[in-house]
Amino acid sequence: MSSHDAEDIRVALEGVHLARGERKVFRSLQCRFLRGQITVVLGGSGGGKSTLLRVIGGLLRPDGGQVWVAGQDITRLSERQLFGMRDRIGMLFQEGALLDSMTVFENVALPLREHTKLSEHDIAAEVSRRLDAVGLPGTAGLYPRELSGGMVRRAALARAIVTDPEIVLCDEPFSGLDPVNVRRIEALLCELNERLGLTLIVTSHHLASTLRMAHQIVFLVDGEAVCGSPGQLLASEDERVAAFLAAEGAAVPDLGDRAPDATAASSGTP
Repeated sequence: MSSHDAEDIRVALEGVHLARGERKVFRSLQCRFLRGQITVVLGGSGGGKSTLLRVIGGLLRPDGGQVWVAGQDITRLSERQLFGMRDRIGMLFQEGALLDSMTVFENVALPLREHTKLSEHDIAAEVSRRLDAVGLPGTAGLYPRELSGGMVRRAALARAIVTDPEIVLCDEPFSGLDPVNVRRIEALLCELNERLGLTLIVTSHHLASTLRMAHQIVFLVDGEAVCGSPGQLLASEDERVAAFLAAEGAAVPDLGDRAPDATAASSGTP
């Protein structure tokens, strides 16, 4: 990886190739994700959004190329080394993926029990702190079936950040939620990004939320990435980007200060 902005780049994919049978998911994929920013990954169904998160999380090895996470090329790491690397990454799975047989407390405590040597007293304190942070005080003894969809997603987010990761991967955090809960989860992600300095990589098909919250957008199309700020993509002359945005009925929101120029963060510009 080049030294340009190296300290600010938390994740970088360089020349990544990945195929599933005869289908090429990624063709020399290039994209970078900056420290402390929210990057939203957009693209059509089957375009590789969730696959990208699995590659970054070390759950799926590409066929070629380099995947840099916190300064290490994880394609060169052993499974044991990858296990240690994952301590620095939090993961919010689609639909929350809480374990139904466990209480909210037990779900959130699970990463601490698997990856740390904290005492039960310290685990209880950390779980309580994280549940408070996502607006779920008093829910520790409940089971996932007793929570609303938005509450499940917030509990899953508490689990994703309980180990104080540097990077949090969020796979379709708005999927299946009503507009009110979409706004709540969006606001919570922005708050955690600003307050904790988390680097968030979010896959989504919610264009309005993307334009409001993203510092950078990575648009996956034809196995490649078109990268830029929301404003850059809205102004893009790339026909593939324009067609996607038109199909989604993109309107220009008030982007405020959440969409700085992201050209330096990406190797492909619109």
